[in-house]
Order: sequence, then C-alpha cells, then structure tokens
Amino acid sequence: MRWLAIFVSAGLLAGCANRDLSDLEAYVAEVKARPPSGVSPPPQPAEVETYLYVAGDRRDPFIPDASPEEEAEAVTDSGIRPDFNRRKEELEAYPLDSLRMVGTLEKDGRTWALVKTSDGTIHRVTKGNHMGKNYGRIVDITEDKIRLVELVKNGSGYQEREAAVSLAVEGG
Repeated sequence: MRWLAIFVSAGLLAGCANRDLSDLEAYVAEVKARPPSGVSPPPQPAEVETYLYVAGDRRDPFIPDASPEEEAEAVTDSGIRPDFNRRKEELEAYPLDSLRMVGTLEKDGRTWALVKTSDGTIHRVTKGNHMGKNYGRIVDITEDKIRLVELVKNGSGYQEREAAVSLAVEGG
C-alpha cells in the first residue's frame, strides 16, 4: 500500500514538470507591448472670488457676542456647592416626580414622612434627609407636604430651588 502511494505521488509530480511556458511568455510579451494608458490629470479647482471683510460699524465675527445678562450671570457665582464627599442616601437615586408621600408619623417629638418609591418600597425620612436627583435636602415636613431645597446647576455654579412632594391621595 505504501508503494502504491509513492508511485501515485511521483506520477502527479511528474505531470507538473512540464517546462513549456511559451504561452505564458507570449502573454507577458503581448501585455508589455501594449501602449501605456495615460493617467488623466486631476481636475483644476474652480477659482473662487476673494472677499475682503471690512468691519466698519459691524461687530467682529471672531469675538463672541455676550449679552449683559450672560455677563452678569457669569460673574455672579453664588458659591453654593453640593457636598460631593457626603454619602448619598437611598432616595437620591430617584427623581422627585417618581416619589410619593404616603403619610406621616411622630416619634419622640420628631415628625417623619413616609415616602413610597416607584418600586413600591416605603422609606421613612425626616428633616435634614436628602432625596431626589438634585441634591434635595428636606427642610420641613407637614401632614400633607415635604418641602425641600434642591441645588440646581446653572451656567456658573449652583443655585437653590424650592421643591415639594405632596401627600398622594389614593383611589381618587
């Protein structure tokens, strides 16, 4: 069996030994004899008329046009900043409009509000706790409302804004 494989391999290799490359050489000679095809030159760019800008009484287009209100706002930074080193509380992961006040309770002379999240969990908060995405700090709790002060980013820093979460009326 081994000898048969050797003879077949030798026969196949012998078939590849044809040294007649005349047809290939003729084709290469014919390609080389062809006249070179020229490369067309790139198109010339269209000539653009030049324009000289003379400002005169018009404003310089390279200087930003700031309104007086924007300039005043840029100068007046209130210095109010959130405490980024403070550990965030659980209700700060929710936007205020997804939180619902569902009741209040009093314990040891302190008023607590019960807040329900969108996933149905009820949390207990009191004055000084934080909630909402805008660093909202609870400043007052009444029977029907939680009042907060949020820190909202403006162009030059942060500004305080009042917000509230009202008691949710169930069933209508």
